[in-house]
Amino acid sequence: MKLNIVMVEPEIPQNTGNIARTCAITGAKLHLVHPLGFDISDKAVKRAGLDYWDKLEIEEHDSLEKFLEKYPPEKYNMFFATTKGKHVYSDIDYSQMKEVFVLYGKETKGLPEWLLKRYLNTKTIRIPMLPTLRSLNLSNSVCVITYDILRQKNFENMQEISQYFDEK
Repeated sequence: MKLNIVMVEPEIPQNTGNIARTCAITGAKLHLVHPLGFDISDKAVKRAGLDYWDKLEIEEHDSLEKFLEKYPPEKYNMFFATTKGKHVYSDIDYSQMKEVFVLYGKETKGLPEWLLKRYLNTKTIRIPMLPTLRSLNLSNSVCVITYDILRQKNFENMQEISQYFDEK
């Protein structure tokens, strides 16, 4: 399965660095949709994912509109992660999907309202949380959803047994 993590206008370089590290270690492709709130060469981005940056598959897009032109949501298994989502992320059956895209919005505003309204009932997903708190950190949210998708695919092509202890 090909997993695509799409960051729409990320603002915090450390979050993007952590997300890049998660993508590299899981084999997910990272898409960065401009404008970014930082320079991609920013030390904070590189520091967070330093050991993995050269192992990362990354694609940049000039705008959300350009991304959606290249990857139309109607033609792909595409999901929009938002606190306003209609479906719990773990209720989606990703196991038979050959390619999955999960879009995440900027830290301060999330994904654009027009996009959420258009796909609210069909493609929005959320992580359950207490109603009195706003949201989980963006890089943590990416990690939670990424690993559930991989779990549903039985961690295909991933090392599941530790190499550090001999089981004798």
